[in-house]
Amino acid sequence: MTAGALQSELPSGGTEDEVDARPAKSAEGPAAGAAPAALNLQPINTSLSLRDQAYAALKQAIIDADIYSHDEELRLDERQLSQSLGVSRTPIREAMTLLEQEGFLRTVPRRGIFIVRKTKKQIVEMIEMWAAIESMAARLATTNASDAEIASLRTMFDEFHHSTPGEHIDEYSDANIAFHQAIIRLSGSHLMGSTIENVLLHVRAIRRMTIAQSDRAARSIVDHMRIIEALEKRDTELAERLVRQHSLDLAAYVEKHCDFLE
Repeated sequence: MTAGALQSELPSGGTEDEVDARPAKSAEGPAAGAAPAALNLQPINTSLSLRDQAYAALKQAIIDADIYSHDEELRLDERQLSQSLGVSRTPIREAMTLLEQEGFLRTVPRRGIFIVRKTKKQIVEMIEMWAAIESMAARLATTNASDAEIASLRTMFDEFHHSTPGEHIDEYSDANIAFHQAIIRLSGSHLMGSTIENVLLHVRAIRRMTIAQSDRAARSIVDHMRIIEALEKRDTELAERLVRQHSLDLAAYVEKHCDFLE
């Protein structure tokens, strides 16, 4: 993909450890004149539906974006997106309409189109929903997943056996998110995967942001190993309970420490 990370409308100037000290957002919403976000996008294949491809490309770029590391919602620019994808603005507009209907974007009159950020209460509710679905997925995985599929969960953390997760926090963050998605997949339920798709953007972003704080990465890998052991033993009740508590612990952490979401 072309270079270009998402840029905040306002300079962040803060580190992850200083995240709670970020200034409160303006009550009037994002500023109209702020620079638009530059999403990582590639020109799309014109032999297929332009709208559908634009939709898929934009949605993936939004999911991959670190939207909570910025002080304000990120604004999108039709012209910039059109240039990045190599198509006219019509399929871009159509794709953004679909994404707005799904809750990924919102239109602010006279200001533009923004990637939606959730409040702390909404994030906590999403994590609680994730906990319910993923714990059931773990329960199903103990009966539906093969030994090889469960064993593959261990390989996700091989590189962290001889070093702490904190030494490779970006790599561990990616492995952490992939682990939780894998449990959903091992359930064998396509409905579970599609149900959590629209909350993935926000839960993933919060997991990524908080994993480096308060030694959560070290505790996280211990939890993951216990979950894998329960799955390997086909201990349905234990696997379900451990997965649920792991996510509920994240919800409690967000409730206590993530005031910047207010």
